[in-house]
Amino acid sequence: MRTDQLLSAAFDNIAGVVDAAVDGLTPDQLAQAPRAGTNSIAWLVWHLTRVQDDHVADVAGHEQVYTADGWARRFDLPFPDAAHGYGMSAEDAAKVHADAELLTGYHHAVSSKTKEYLATLSDDDLERVVDERWDPPVTLGVRLVSVITDDLQHAGQAAYVRGLIT
Repeated sequence: MRTDQLLSAAFDNIAGVVDAAVDGLTPDQLAQAPRAGTNSIAWLVWHLTRVQDDHVADVAGHEQVYTADGWARRFDLPFPDAAHGYGMSAEDAAKVHADAELLTGYHHAVSSKTKEYLATLSDDDLERVVDERWDPPVTLGVRLVSVITDDLQHAGQAAYVRGLIT
């Protein structure tokens, strides 16, 4: 198995957890937080997908799927298109409402774009420094693993919330 195939399989695992977390739920259920100040499935899935879209587009040098393919318009959220959830208040997070089809559609579009990019990479590409704001500087490989880790954590949280509300 090549490195790009391994990374692609990890992103496929995220999509599988996302699909299972939202399957069959209504928009109201997806927007339901287990208690005040906590995150809903809709926010968790939107956020993890926005992070993947933002971070992969940045390292790949292409426009985010969210804006390039009209997903921002479809979500019609009261935030700037660049918003991806970091630092968002509980009140703002509660404004994320979407149906399962919109959430999974956007997630699969981002996942597909991610895997297209991964297929272009060699092992040597993973050593490229993509963020010098950290010490040590962040390489492409570390950035991709970070996105996978963050996304799997949030997808697992969405699955957990599903168990709490259903």
